Amino acid sequence: MAVHVVRFEHQNRSQWGVIRDGRISRVPGEFATTGDFIAGNGLADLARLDGAELALDEVTLLAPVTRNQQFVCQGANYRQHMIESGMDPDAKHFNMIFTKASSCLVAADSPLIKPRNVRFLDYEIELGLVLKRDITGPLAVDDDNLHEFIAGVVIVNDYSARDVQIPQMQFYKGKSFRTFGPVGPYLCLLQPDEMKYLKNLQLRLTVNGQVRQNDSTANLVHGPAQTLAELSTVQDLAAGDLIATGTPAGCALSIPSPAKQRIAALLPEATKWKLFMKAQEGRTQYLKTGDLVEASIRSGDGVVDLGMQRNRVVEEA
Repeated sequence: MAVHVVRFEHQNRSQWGVIRDGRISRVPGEFATTGDFIAGNGLADLARLDGAELALDEVTLLAPVTRNQQFVCQGANYRQHMIESGMDPDAKHFNMIFTKASSCLVAADSPLIKPRNVRFLDYEIELGLVLKRDITGPLAVDDDNLHEFIAGVVIVNDYSARDVQIPQMQFYKGKSFRTFGPVGPYLCLLQPDEMKYLKNLQLRLTVNGQVRQNDSTANLVHGPAQTLAELSTVQDLAAGDLIATGTPAGCALSIPSPAKQRIAALLPEATKWKLFMKAQEGRTQYLKTGDLVEASIRSGDGVVDLGMQRNRVVEEA
């Protein structure tokens, strides 16, 4: 059975626990980082953990991925999201990879701070993979051995300042403002035979109760095994590092079709981006101060349930 883990603060101490039926059993020991926690605890032992319990309202939940870990992301990894992003899914065959600053990692229910200079603030629900072990060289990864490398999964919201990301061609800067990476509330650790759920989890995001994104990981273009194998040929990764696997269709961002982009490429740079900004102004889907974003990921049978993220948009002080 999947084990749902939380990182929390209680009596001025950061601790880890297993959550069942809304109550938390504390995990013995001190673990400063997500990597330390994963290395120091066996899944079977956590599943059997019992003893004194805490109620959720007695603690403050923290992000289950700590800020020392790498935050690696995939872009345009659902077919329909490619289309709404102005890409031709039949022509794009590469896996788009970028990173976010780990300083944007925050707890699941943290306020989303909208920077004063950002006009077009967007949401992106994503399934996050948390690594089980260090990776220091090329690997052959497939569905049969994926459990050797992936410890579990979390909800990630890859909030994005589109007026920074797109015109400036700055994925890192546009997606790394503080609070732009809520993670959790739960880290769901998976048994080897539960890795199959990675192919059939339902992602759902609402803004003020209105559904904006609703799709299944069955529609991922580049799956976890393929992505991890590719990343292993490029960079070192560590236990506890986070890979966000891309977002479904339904974002606020509106990108011109490939044909319109070819026409825009002939225009002066200033004119092209003026037209882009004008198109975004008509998109009422962009987040505004006071909006409530709620995001959930779960399997149909409830074995994997990553909880609910709730982020209220607040203006930068």
